[in-house]
Amino acid sequence: MRRIAHLDMDALYASVELLRYPQLKGLPVVIGGGRRAADETLRQTYQDHTLAGIPVESFPRLVDYTGRGVITTATYAARQFGVGSALGLMKAAKLCPQAILLPVDFAEYRKYSRLFKDTILEIAPQMEDRGVDEVYIDFSDLPGGQREGGRVQARLIQKAIFDATGLTCSVGVAPNKLLAKMASEFNKPNGISIIFEHDLQSKIWPLACRKINGIGPKADEKLKSHGIDTIGQLAVREQQWLMDTFGQKTGAWMHDAAHGRDERPVVTESEPVSISRETTFDRDLHAVRDKAELSAVFTRLCEQLATDLQRKGYVGKTIGIKLRYDNFKTATRDQTVDAYTANAKAIRHAAGLCLKRVPLERKLRLLGVRIGSLALLDIAQVATISEANRVADETERELF
Repeated sequence: MRRIAHLDMDALYASVELLRYPQLKGLPVVIGGGRRAADETLRQTYQDHTLAGIPVESFPRLVDYTGRGVITTATYAARQFGVGSALGLMKAAKLCPQAILLPVDFAEYRKYSRLFKDTILEIAPQMEDRGVDEVYIDFSDLPGGQREGGRVQARLIQKAIFDATGLTCSVGVAPNKLLAKMASEFNKPNGISIIFEHDLQSKIWPLACRKINGIGPKADEKLKSHGIDTIGQLAVREQQWLMDTFGQKTGAWMHDAAHGRDERPVVTESEPVSISRETTFDRDLHAVRDKAELSAVFTRLCEQLATDLQRKGYVGKTIGIKLRYDNFKTATRDQTVDAYTANAKAIRHAAGLCLKRVPLERKLRLLGVRIGSLALLDIAQVATISEANRVADETERELF
């Protein structure tokens, strides 16, 4: 019998911060934005103390935040106030002004991400990486993977992760990836949920359609306009009607999803399509009046992107940019260079040429750089890449 698990770390970023600052446990804490002056002052003031020894009353509060940053994540105590991921920090301050505000530390989160995944692989080798805080695991042929529908194995992995990291996770086990992902949300945090095929009508059909991973707000709104609010109501609609209403491919997929059908395998190895870096500014920046600041940010993004490529062992040929203007409209441009590269200056040069092809009259809210057409770096490419990097060094210019 096919048993697939979806494992989701419980508020990973927030949980990592609570490991560093155990005195904040149980309190509303919001993580978002980069390190600010208040954060540096806090560290300097208590540099002779352990992090756990910093008094709670000394931490920056959300009510004092000014800027345009957004929440990356929040503790469960903060979520009770309606505060969550992607919400603007200024808006969140109105909902939960007393929340403690911490800066994002992606390097630390990636360290714990690697650690929990390595822990899983020691127990269950059939694992699909789905991002920094979630994975799919195939229990089907794993010794003990069928016991209690997968509960025994899930409990074992939960304990191993906690012993290795001090972090908790929630696990859903079901006949396929679709149902497993839904089940992992049933008993958060630190819960285990088991779904069998015969549970479809009692546990899945009463749920809102949005609980199906892949049905977004627009599709959900359209479903509701036809009187379809729950998965059960979606399941009784004829497949042909769904295909006529939502398109052949989407309609057929919706019909299968509502009936709990999903044949996707757990993919243990996959290659990234592209790698990107972007940042949202605290204030709108103008390409001319704020040229120096934009140029510095642009260079830093290219350097970070190059570091990401080199760390992961990739090179790329298609380099592009992403701009979001003060009217929230987005512009993208890209171009393919002659040789693969992972060099920051080569990336900056090509991205700068892309910048010349977009209007820069309006102020900018966001700037991003990406690289696609990726390939794993091998010895045969080294000479070609070195030559391309030399050319980039010679032709580098200010493009902002």
